[in-house]
Amino acid sequence: MRLANVLCLSLILLCQDSLAADNSTILSYGARFHPVVSPGGMVVSQEAVASQVGAEILAAGGNAVDAAVATGFALAVTLPQAGNIGGGGFMLVHLAAENKTIAIDYRETAPAAAHRDLFLDSDGEVDNELARFSHRSAGVPGTVAGMVLALNNYGTMSLKDVLKPAIKLAEQGFTVGFPLAYSLDRRAKQFAKYPASAGYYLDDQGTAHKAGKLWRQADLAWSLKQIAAHGNDGFYKGPVADKIVAQMQQGDGLITHADLAAYRAIERQPVTGTYHGFKIASMPPPSSGGIHLVQMLNILEGWDLPAMGHNSTAYIHHLAETMRRAYADRSQYLGDPDFYPVPVEKLIDKGYAKSLREGISATKATPSSEVAPALDVYYESPQTTQYSVWDKHGNAVSNTYTLNFSYGSGIAVAGAGFLLNNEMDDFSSKPGSPNGYGLVGGDANAIEGGKRPLSSMTPTLVFKDNKAVMATGSPGGSTIITVVLQNILNFISFEMNIAEASAAPRIHHQWLPDALMLESGINKDTRQQLEAMGHTISTRKTVLGRVQSISSDGEYRFGVSDSRWPGGAAVPE
Repeated sequence: MRLANVLCLSLILLCQDSLAADNSTILSYGARFHPVVSPGGMVVSQEAVASQVGAEILAAGGNAVDAAVATGFALAVTLPQAGNIGGGGFMLVHLAAENKTIAIDYRETAPAAAHRDLFLDSDGEVDNELARFSHRSAGVPGTVAGMVLALNNYGTMSLKDVLKPAIKLAEQGFTVGFPLAYSLDRRAKQFAKYPASAGYYLDDQGTAHKAGKLWRQADLAWSLKQIAAHGNDGFYKGPVADKIVAQMQQGDGLITHADLAAYRAIERQPVTGTYHGFKIASMPPPSSGGIHLVQMLNILEGWDLPAMGHNSTAYIHHLAETMRRAYADRSQYLGDPDFYPVPVEKLIDKGYAKSLREGISATKATPSSEVAPALDVYYESPQTTQYSVWDKHGNAVSNTYTLNFSYGSGIAVAGAGFLLNNEMDDFSSKPGSPNGYGLVGGDANAIEGGKRPLSSMTPTLVFKDNKAVMATGSPGGSTIITVVLQNILNFISFEMNIAEASAAPRIHHQWLPDALMLESGINKDTRQQLEAMGHTISTRKTVLGRVQSISSDGEYRFGVSDSRWPGGAAVPE
């Protein structure tokens, strides 16, 4: 099995030269198969400076939550395409001494004035420009409330102390690296449409900031200082809130002072399941990630995956058919649990998984037109970012947050230094109409004031014998759930170390469109065999996810930042 793993991993190096970057992805050539090792704590994120910030908090005596909050605010400065105070996300926290795991939901909410037909034109069709690139596409931000809740309930340091590094980075500046310069350049035309955005992200000549530039963000530093001094009120009330509302009024947006003041982060019970003796804990609704991660693991548990061979034709076929069925269910049954009765227990029931497994042919693909949501019940962006934190006490955090698209709508809040999200596109603007990631939804995820849009973000913790052994998650919009699934399968079923698990080529199927996406590390013969079985192979060359993971054997922590995007780092305490 180890030889098969090595051969499979070697394919990445052989094929990477032909693996083209999509609109939001650059490859870092030369995948790293050896994780960073530490006997103490560790922080892994998509941006090295932010990872260093978190590691320094751990070294100063902070716990995993302190470091996670500091890292989150630092990413708002150094990774503005996804790190944010204007977006939202999910955090999973494990407290080792209490053997307790908490899910913190700080997903954005729809403004009170939002309604089902918000983005429909006069012909009743979805106006995608309005849904994705307008002031109305912004949900009420949740990041600040989520970070403050986590710190107040489970951290040990003050908000002022954990915000100091981010404020310093914004005020004194940091050196722009190549990945950031690249992503800024790709959004330069969008920034140029708005004076505040152009002023923050473009230079005096109207071009994006170049690699090597010292970038200072005085307005963002001011906003962070308001939060440090006043907590939630420093963002949801007072001068920062005034600037958000003023920005809304300039562009016919919907967020009001009342919407901001009413926002609350929520603690929820994680979705849990088992897979070959391991316990999986992940995010509950309004994330679809935890439910469908557990659902797919339940289906796959009934087959001998190692005997098929990693990324063999048989293995990929069974993965794709499993994914197809889970995403069909996602389209109908998932939404905000405070507005819709999500059938969580039915979806993660192993008996239900058995019935789905029995409907999968070992030799033939099932067209998505023949797969429908199967329960008898009533009726997200590649530029998300993930980070994982582990402290020397065994506490662990997995956090995923986002603005939705890269740099959200591209609209910045004048005078406040941060971008608006465009998360309203994650609602189902019209039943059956796909969102920006091709995902189809229905009534359960319809737009409604105060509601949280459905998400694919899947921060996850894995346990063995009541001890945390893995923290993982990924950006990637609709592909997040399947990327996390494969990372866990690589780690458990194929016994790869955390770096091997992260580097192995990935696949993705999401029911609709009926297309199987394969990274270029999947060989040509396998592709042809899958086509012969009836799979429609996507011709788009792509990269799937960028996991940020830590594993632990109880004595050492092993961390890796996915090499599919440069600039990330695993930094030990």
